[in-house]
Amino acid sequence: MSKSGTIRAGMGGWTFEPWDKSFYPDKLAKAKQLHYASRQVKTIEVNGTYYSTFKPATFAKWAADTPEDFVFSLKAIRFSTNRRVLAEAGESVQRFLDSGVAELGAKLGPILWQFAPTKKFDPDDFEGFLKILPAKQDGVSLRHALEVRHDSFAVPEFAALARKYGAAIVYAHHAKYPKIADLTADFVYARLQSGSDDNPDCYPSKELDGWAKHVTLWADGGQPEGLPYVDPDHPAEKKPRDAFVYFITEGKERAPYGAIALQERVSS
Repeated sequence: MSKSGTIRAGMGGWTFEPWDKSFYPDKLAKAKQLHYASRQVKTIEVNGTYYSTFKPATFAKWAADTPEDFVFSLKAIRFSTNRRVLAEAGESVQRFLDSGVAELGAKLGPILWQFAPTKKFDPDDFEGFLKILPAKQDGVSLRHALEVRHDSFAVPEFAALARKYGAAIVYAHHAKYPKIADLTADFVYARLQSGSDDNPDCYPSKELDGWAKHVTLWADGGQPEGLPYVDPDHPAEKKPRDAFVYFITEGKERAPYGAIALQERVSS
């Protein structure tokens, strides 16, 4: 087997008022925050694209402002996923992709398709949605990650569909959302959402050690024991996978430090 996949740890966004004091250097201009943040972590998940449409020039500016090996994950526009019939989202999906995401080029990481907690699993409709997702946009390869938030998705049929279309199921470490660790794509996407501002590194040290072991195993092509799998009868092929890990939601003030601490553990 070839070398391990690339591990990237980061946080959601780079503009958050408490970070002006807890993360960024004193008096750093907001216009320079992305430049700074992208040199502390290897990836950032962009949340703003979930709420509004950005222009090609914006994506191009982000690409120019970040290091060569930096990667953005983009949360897809909510109008594509917050709908009764997902199979009818084609126009919305394409409008989002046509907004200029390809301007990021090699810095475009996975597209995160996030579904509401009220959205239940309908196999036919969900497959209709997966058929809509293209493999490329303006010549740039696309990787798709699915974050589902209803327990009805915790079934083998969902994992089978994601595997069929090469989309990754997001592993959400969250108090309420279903935890699904099945590997269904050639990359892994995890959102660690149970941190705390009381911990300097967002998560306790022992928990970060545990996550570092999981992430390293993912990158090496393995499947960590002890995580919940909905389709254990179909283990993933053992092959290197790039791993994207984001510190999100709870403990947001310390999220950048959680990402840095995890990156240090997996890079040593």
